Amino acid sequence: MDLSFWSVDEYRRSWESALREIEFSETATSCLIASITDPEASNFISCWPMYRDGDVIHVQNSLIFLDELNEPFDPQEPWRYVQPRCEVDEDGNRISEWVTSASEVRKFRESAWGL
Repeated sequence: MDLSFWSVDEYRRSWESALREIEFSETATSCLIASITDPEASNFISCWPMYRDGDVIHVQNSLIFLDELNEPFDPQEPWRYVQPRCEVDEDGNRISEWVTSASEVRKFRESAWGL
């Protein structure tokens, strides 16, 4: 976790927003920023995309390449830049992912922030 651009509190606020976003609908996409430096001087953002399918949430590890975006990166809504979920990469290898539930995500958010 790089702290040169965001403080720990800013990461927490971002995660809270991202977790609320994934709770919003049964087909929501969101992401947790794992590490961010100044987007104006960076090549990529490290994140954990979350893809909801009903009560199931798939979590992967990914990079958002800033030079591939059609607009400037908005750190307040990083989920806007998450690619659609893929289960295999361009070489046919299975992409590692974790599976959890919407209820577990909600419990985590409520216990972590009391919200």
